[in-house]
Amino acid sequence: VGCAPIPGAGSPGSSAAPRAAGEWETRWGAIVEDQKPSPDKAQATGVAASQKSKRAAIKIATDQCRAQGGNKCEVRITYYNQCVSLADPEPVNGRVQIGSTSTVARAGTLELAREMSLDRCQTQNSGAACRLIYSTCTMSEYKSF
Repeated sequence: VGCAPIPGAGSPGSSAAPRAAGEWETRWGAIVEDQKPSPDKAQATGVAASQKSKRAAIKIATDQCRAQGGNKCEVRITYYNQCVSLADPEPVNGRVQIGSTSTVARAGTLELAREMSLDRCQTQNSGAACRLIYSTCTMSEYKSF
């Protein structure tokens, strides 16, 4: 057993290293919520996923929030190349309880993001039952050259 040069390696016309055929591009998402909702209306929420920039994700989500009648639409969370989930406390007798808050979480998997947002919702709302309102993943995309 011994070492020997690989036939054709390093000879003129051969490439020394493979060339990339593309690249991974980051994708962004955002959740925007109305921070001053009318008491008689559901809280306006806007979402965006799989956008090429953070700015684009925020604009789309903000526009959706405003289109739903949001008075003071603010970014709750931005994320890239991962998953996100939004959970709200369950209404009691058809009404959202005063002082209750929605919660968001981001994680590497959809299952973990959902679990985290539900856990946070229950903790922040004194053990109230919570439900998932929105969840999705925005993962990087491979683009060929």
